[in-house]
Amino acid sequence: MKFKEADFEVLRGPIDSGRQSPANLAFVLILGIFLQALLYALEYYMAADSTIYPYKDEILTAHFWLTIVLIVLSLIYAIPAVYKRSEKVQYFISILVTQNMSSIPFLIMALFLIGKDGEGMIATSDSLLNFTYIVLLIGFLVFLATFIRFYILLKNGHYRKGSRKGEMRGRFETTSYIPSSIIAGLGIVFIIQYIVRKSAIDDLNMIILIVGGILAFFVMLFILPEQLVILYCKFRYRSFNFSERGFVNKRQFN
Repeated sequence: MKFKEADFEVLRGPIDSGRQSPANLAFVLILGIFLQALLYALEYYMAADSTIYPYKDEILTAHFWLTIVLIVLSLIYAIPAVYKRSEKVQYFISILVTQNMSSIPFLIMALFLIGKDGEGMIATSDSLLNFTYIVLLIGFLVFLATFIRFYILLKNGHYRKGSRKGEMRGRFETTSYIPSSIIAGLGIVFIIQYIVRKSAIDDLNMIILIVGGILAFFVMLFILPEQLVILYCKFRYRSFNFSERGFVNKRQFN
């Protein structure tokens, strides 16, 4: 099915309101510089200490350079002279920064914490890798289910402006959350069972921290399809680009 610009009308809400203006995204990028550095420090000094998780050093190195690259790009695309000429790229970078602030480091820390060496530890390097593959598979299924849900909503016109009443749309969307929620819920049950059976962790707060980190990974995968669709619209439709629409009505900034 070939979509038209009107099919994405509702997604322009944050753009029309100015919440996703290049200036606001620049502020997010600057804030992300400090948060990414802080999260990497926690990952390195807290979670990576005394863990038997395989390829720990390689993961830390790869994530370090990813973080450095995103920090440099954040500095560049927070400059008005740059983002005013390349709004689409700025939005793409903001997606990567958001994922690196709210998803990737929490997943890495959770995996490292599960592999903490200690008395009663049963997990091996192979079982930790298998556990990681299963978590990533569950994450992919969450993303796929959410993407399919988003496609159905677009196909049925639920993102056209004024296409249906809010109550009816809300009921449909709530129902459509069920597949993704079931997949994520089963994933959380699996994670808790693995922690109880294989790890040396007996601290409830630590278990909550691990489960919360992986849950944050699932939640960000749930959000990612909408971010990618908006990015697609920015490349295809001028109306999704704040600077190209020629906004002169100051009410959009109030």
